[in-house]
Amino acid sequence: MNPVKKLLDFGQSPWLDYIERGLLQNGFDRLIEEDGIRGVTSNPSILAKAVIEHDAYRDRIAELRRQERSVLAIYEVLAIEDIRMAADRLLPLYQQTERLDGYVSLEVSPDIAYDAKATIHEAQRLWRAVDRPNLMIKVPATKPGLVAIRQLTALGKNINATLIFSPTRYLEVAEAWQAGLTERAARGKDISRVASVASYFVSRIETLADHLLAEKAQQDPTAARWQGRIAVASAKVAYQHFKALHASEAWQVLMKSGARPQRLLWASTSTKDSAYSDVKYVDELVGPQTVNTLPPKTLDAYRDHGDPAPRLESDIGDAEAALEGLKALGIRFADLAEQLEQGGVEKFQAAYRQLLAALADGISAKG
Repeated sequence: MNPVKKLLDFGQSPWLDYIERGLLQNGFDRLIEEDGIRGVTSNPSILAKAVIEHDAYRDRIAELRRQERSVLAIYEVLAIEDIRMAADRLLPLYQQTERLDGYVSLEVSPDIAYDAKATIHEAQRLWRAVDRPNLMIKVPATKPGLVAIRQLTALGKNINATLIFSPTRYLEVAEAWQAGLTERAARGKDISRVASVASYFVSRIETLADHLLAEKAQQDPTAARWQGRIAVASAKVAYQHFKALHASEAWQVLMKSGARPQRLLWASTSTKDSAYSDVKYVDELVGPQTVNTLPPKTLDAYRDHGDPAPRLESDIGDAEAALEGLKALGIRFADLAEQLEQGGVEKFQAAYRQLLAALADGISAKG
């Protein structure tokens, strides 16, 4: 069997970390059928790359420019059209899986990642504009983002909490989401149709952790033993938090009212270091009630030589030891995660501005 599709046998849903109009029009249905793709994620970097590099947008951009639309309006039209198209393609899966899968994500502007009020306002505006039940609004899991996640969940919006870089922040996200569900249920509102995922970025953790460990190894050679182990270790610890939260009495009450788990979603799964397997962050994170969102290159690699097996709960002691080893070397995971969060927001802001600049210049294709 196709290794990507076999992930479903272990309770993990493969989603595509990519969106582009040409693919949606030709080829996306094959990914659903042959690879078992069950959802789509996007972010400002993905949308910028798609619009700038692909010819499929050229005519539409020209048409919108003739209408004298603003650059921001052109971006939103293009993004919403793509998101709607993906949502419509995924709607049969959304219905067949009884709302477990079949979602597509659209992120709020990265420029408001630290503004809870603006995030809540924009998330509701985008929700109305897309007008699809299988939309997820992506909200960066900054401290202000936690406030937005709770309030948007209470309002019944599907949320993809993104840019999570530590087990601690994941737990804060999960608690904010659960509090939002609790608030909604207390008002007598339906919580059975409120879906969410928590996007935990793995390879970016590895890249920074390896850099810090290499520096430490210049004075303490033992530091090298933890290189290539921190990202998966932290993800495994986060998953233990997931299990504990969903075994709690508070969750049992919500579940009786129809609530479904907020699944952990493994994001940033492309391997950045060629010394590691190109399917490292798929093979090592297979487990039930999770999602793995794969960029095209990683999807191709996993289809070719993936080896799915339930490894997410193996060697938990070793995972905890790796994080303790990091701490013993004087590397605070909280500091690492804060640096990654700030860098993640800045990266999305840069991509967002690059796209707006390209649209202003009339660039809509390669060259």
